[in-house]
Amino acid sequence: MTPEDVRTAIEWAAEEGWNPGVHDAECFPAADPEGFFIAEAGGQPVATISVVNYDERFAFAGLYIVQKEFRGKGYGSRLFDHAWRHAEDRIIGGDCVFTMQEKYRDRDNLMPAFRNIRFEGIGGGNDPGNLVDARALPFESVLAYDRIHFPANRPAFLHAWLGQEGSTALAFLNPSERIAGFGVIRQCMNGHKVGPLFADTPEIAEQIYQGLAATAPGEQIYLDTPEPNQAAVALARSHGMTEVFGTERMYTKEIPPLPLHHIFGITSFELG
Repeated sequence: MTPEDVRTAIEWAAEEGWNPGVHDAECFPAADPEGFFIAEAGGQPVATISVVNYDERFAFAGLYIVQKEFRGKGYGSRLFDHAWRHAEDRIIGGDCVFTMQEKYRDRDNLMPAFRNIRFEGIGGGNDPGNLVDARALPFESVLAYDRIHFPANRPAFLHAWLGQEGSTALAFLNPSERIAGFGVIRQCMNGHKVGPLFADTPEIAEQIYQGLAATAPGEQIYLDTPEPNQAAVALARSHGMTEVFGTERMYTKEIPPLPLHHIFGITSFELG
């Protein structure tokens, strides 16, 4: 894809109801500029997909959209197969809607790992006052904490994610001044999304969520929680949030070990 093509993919994602971030088209390619693909018919874009290689072992797929009038004609399958080869022999992760789980399992040998639940609520409340701006911390320390909760090191993507306009990144430091929690809230086509939200304890996650939510008073706010982390689900519900959407996290080859009890909000359905 060209940069304009990536913007097209984000626009299609918005039309599909996925509610992407307003700056996702600038942030996503930072992870792997060669990992975004588009199919055309007669010079017209008909399908998109991303397969982002994070390192030599792990990749993540997303933005798989075929325009409705071109579905069932083979464009999506051919693009999917082409993009899949970009990952070579890496483990590939992805989030799929529940109705597509069996198709990906049977056709592409993806293994279901866990469900993610999207919660919607209203922002506001008070900042607890004991959080720090994550962007003021040494980047390497934020990157190291992020790596604990993600299957690969993603410095270029994280740098872009932290630097996007209209976002807030907050961290909780323990008594030894080490990061014990970290979260970002970004502006989306509709409201704001919290993601990621990583924390050593539910109490720390609660404080970070409060700090992030306080930046969007009276506006829609979304949190994508791994369902196995019942403390994350309880956090969302304690703030009056309701379930509005969900995906199944799936992987090829093997399921990377992740500390799901410390993952209270994933970064995005598109890039993991």
